[in-house]
Parts: sequence; structure tokens; C-alpha cells
Amino acid sequence: MPRSADGGSAKACGARFTTFERIQLRYLYVLKKTGARQPFDRSKLERSIAIACRKRPVTPERIDRLISAVQRQIETSGENEIPAEQVGEMVMDGLKAMDSVAYIRFASVYKDFTEAGGISRNLRAL
Repeated sequence: MPRSADGGSAKACGARFTTFERIQLRYLYVLKKTGARQPFDRSKLERSIAIACRKRPVTPERIDRLISAVQRQIETSGENEIPAEQVGEMVMDGLKAMDSVAYIRFASVYKDFTEAGGISRNLRAL
């Protein structure tokens, strides 16, 4: 009979469970404009990208691939701290290639456009 990790029988457990894990090489921190230092939060990034992609023809799988690519870039940079501006630029580069409307939505919040001129400059960049 198979044994569990603690030496007991697997049958004695009586329940099955599954876990999903992501490997994190080290603790990563995002440096805000205010100087605050926050742990990198994948779910926060996912929420902001999902809002930008709302009602757009962008699948959750494409959003997840973008988030994974951004996280991978951060992890392989060799730095433990990364400026929030750099994270935002990575996301905007990915969204620009994915969906121009989602890109403008994200950029308008990220860059805090207060006038139409800022939006039109970003439209020309497309």
C-alpha cells in the first residue's frame, strides 16, 4: 500500500487535494513614486490588466501570459527592487502588441492623463 509523506498509509488520509505553486526565486519589491516599497503582487497586476482588457477580445490566457512575461522579466533582471514605472512600461509594451484599446486604457490610468493631449500623443505612438 502506498505511504504518505509522513509515513502513514495514503488510504488513511481519506481525502485528495491538489496544490498549485509558482516558483519565486527571491523576494521582489516594487518602488513607488512616493518612495514606498511594496512586495511584488502578481494578483494586483492581474486585476489592473484585466480592467484594461474588459470587454475586449483578449482571452484570460493571453492576460496570464503577459503577466508571466512581466514577472519573468522582473525576476531575471537580477534586481530585488524595481521601480513601478518600469513595471508599467513592461505592461504597456505587452498591451500595445495585444490590443490598442486596452493599451490606451491602461496608459490613461498609469500615466494619469489629465488632458486629451496626453491621450493623443499615446495614440500617435501606436
